Amino acid sequence: MTAPGDRGVVWLGSPSFPDAAREALANTRQRANLKHATTVIRDKRLAVASELDDWEELRTAADAIKTRTLRHLDHHLVRLEESVTAAGGTVHWAADAAEANRIVTELVRATGGSDEEKLEVVKVKSMATQEIGLNEALAEAGITAYETDLAELIVQLGDDRPSHILVPAIHRNRTEIRDLFAERMGEWGRPAPEGLSDEPAELAEAARRHLREKFLRAKVAVSGANFAVADTGTVVVVESEGNGRMCLTLPETLITVMGIEKVVPTWADLEVFLQLLPRSSTGERMNPYTSTWSGTTEADGPQDFHLVLLDNGRTDTLADTVGRQALACIRCSACLNVCPVFERTGGHAYGSVYPGPIGAVLTPQLVGVRSDIKSSAASLPFASTLCGACYDACPVKIDIPKLLVHLRAEVVEAARGPGGLPTGEALAMKAAAAVLGSPALLGAAQKAASLGGRALARNGRIGRLPGPFSGWSADRDTPAPPAESFRVWWRKNREGK
Repeated sequence: MTAPGDRGVVWLGSPSFPDAAREALANTRQRANLKHATTVIRDKRLAVASELDDWEELRTAADAIKTRTLRHLDHHLVRLEESVTAAGGTVHWAADAAEANRIVTELVRATGGSDEEKLEVVKVKSMATQEIGLNEALAEAGITAYETDLAELIVQLGDDRPSHILVPAIHRNRTEIRDLFAERMGEWGRPAPEGLSDEPAELAEAARRHLREKFLRAKVAVSGANFAVADTGTVVVVESEGNGRMCLTLPETLITVMGIEKVVPTWADLEVFLQLLPRSSTGERMNPYTSTWSGTTEADGPQDFHLVLLDNGRTDTLADTVGRQALACIRCSACLNVCPVFERTGGHAYGSVYPGPIGAVLTPQLVGVRSDIKSSAASLPFASTLCGACYDACPVKIDIPKLLVHLRAEVVEAARGPGGLPTGEALAMKAAAAVLGSPALLGAAQKAASLGGRALARNGRIGRLPGPFSGWSADRDTPAPPAESFRVWWRKNREGK
């Protein structure tokens, strides 16, 4: 279903965004589901954010913390390693997806009692493990990974892909979920009860009963991390269902895979983000479950804790003084819920585990901008109207529109190739400059455009143009040129002639 990208990021092998978006736009049910869900979340976020008189000050503080932390990321990561180790945990460093998957696989295998014993893990929802394709890597090693977040469970049962950072199954409605539970849940464990309705309470209860035996049986859990505090070695997971708490406390071994950008220096810094994250993501004043742990404690919770610090393109992103602010993202998904493009296309069109505006600026940096502007990664910075709603909603003030423009320029530069040859667009602009700078050439061009445009027009509009203008005109209808230009009209009619 997935394949690693240039730098080990899970890439879904989808076409470029414009092609994928056309298919998504034809799915009217998905568009209705998205519109309803994003509208509800957006309204809740606005309501709870307005309750805080210092909301903008919190955003400014979060921006300052992230900027300062990224500037000294090496120091804080070393401090985090020292703190986790002192608390009884073990820290592993993974340069890319392959190394992270190898580390986790070996750690899980080390917990097995015999060759015949089935190895399995329970998982807390984690963008980092989706990014590296951990489930697929574990499956290849004969290890079964069970998703325990309700939405992730829905995605797993449907052999599907997440379409939203916060609500991975946002593209499905409750009737679809009921049918999926009835058809597939038995293949993964306890089947759905007979006569299951599509009432949310009944669906949640069916999932709860299905997962309960897995929580009680599993020896190993794999989690992501929302934050990690360098000074104390404390890892933080926030969630809404309680499945995370079960995974973080019941198994004997806990393995956390965390992007290196998730570190914060102190507990005081954490306070800022724990006010911003729930309000920005789910429209709640606080998360129902906020779990924190530091290493291991005898006879209390997992007795073996491993923290895998994942790079996977992040230090390359950090080297870009403009693009690095994308690493400040706290995965709240507020930018997705206000984006007019995402609301209509959904997350699958982005071809990445990071969809929406933040995915459009983060994914190309993690995988590298390819030379083909029509490739999946290179097309993402253009998947935006540049309306700025994402910047207004971002709780850490990531200037996504600025990053989109910055990356668009990088894509164009990459398209020049190693010889630095100009692109078709650059040649067209150079030719246009020459024409516009010469009255004679401009007059000739206008006359030619009038004759040719009217020949190509249908009902006053021109469809897809040939040559270097084909990409631009593929998504835009061009009005047919008038029979005569303003300059010609002026010559004929000036001074009443």
